[in-house]
Amino acid sequence: MTSPDGLRLDTVNEDLKLYQYRDGLTFGTDALLLAAYVRGDAGARAIEFGGGTGIVSLLLAVRNKVKTILSLEAQTEYAELIERNVALNGLQGRVISVYGDLRESDAVSGDCYDLVVTNPPYLPVGAGFPNLSDKKNAARRELRGGIFDFCRSAGEKLRTGGRFYCVYLPDRLPDLLTAMRGAGIEAKRLTVVSADPAALPSLVLVEGRRGGAPGMKMTRPLFLFSDGRHEAPSPEMQFILDTGDFPVGFGNGTDPKEKGKNQ
Repeated sequence: MTSPDGLRLDTVNEDLKLYQYRDGLTFGTDALLLAAYVRGDAGARAIEFGGGTGIVSLLLAVRNKVKTILSLEAQTEYAELIERNVALNGLQGRVISVYGDLRESDAVSGDCYDLVVTNPPYLPVGAGFPNLSDKKNAARRELRGGIFDFCRSAGEKLRTGGRFYCVYLPDRLPDLLTAMRGAGIEAKRLTVVSADPAALPSLVLVEGRRGGAPGMKMTRPLFLFSDGRHEAPSPEMQFILDTGDFPVGFGNGTDPKEKGKNQ
């Protein structure tokens, strides 16, 4: 459904209602997987860097993976959109929209958060072909800080032992891991994502721990589809769509054999 102010209204996972800009980035696989990758803690205080429409924060709240989450957004229109989506879904007090630049130390108060979650811009400024939409450019390119800024801010806000979750591009994985370690966040779990078994990886999901010991577990790959025809989701992807979590075997703590590991 399209509204006259440039927004469209969609119903997405968990029956959430979501206003999205027609000329902006819309809810996609990367955000869905990021929210599913987060290991839930019903009492957690969390921050999302780069909230966009607020969908990741909304999913984490409605699935009770967090108690409260601040959704930090540097574009005024998106910070207002997050507020609108929060109210639309009755999640006031659980998801809080905050307008600010994560590179500024006072953008978010406090430094003892349990989780930081982010789907940051993937491309450096000047990379690829620019989008006609300013909203898409800001979402895709590091116009308001790069991965080193995101990780540095995460390191400043997380408590010792707090977790950091990020979805990123495989070809920029060295930058991500370097930025995390430089911020005092040790990578503990990594999953590569491909469209099908014959396709090259298109995304990478990483979980890190503030002040964690060295040592990372690389899980088996996640294939979105079982074959190249892409006619139906793979069993693992269908599980994610149905439950909002990764299935057993991806280091998410749901397998009794994995409990206590990856700390």
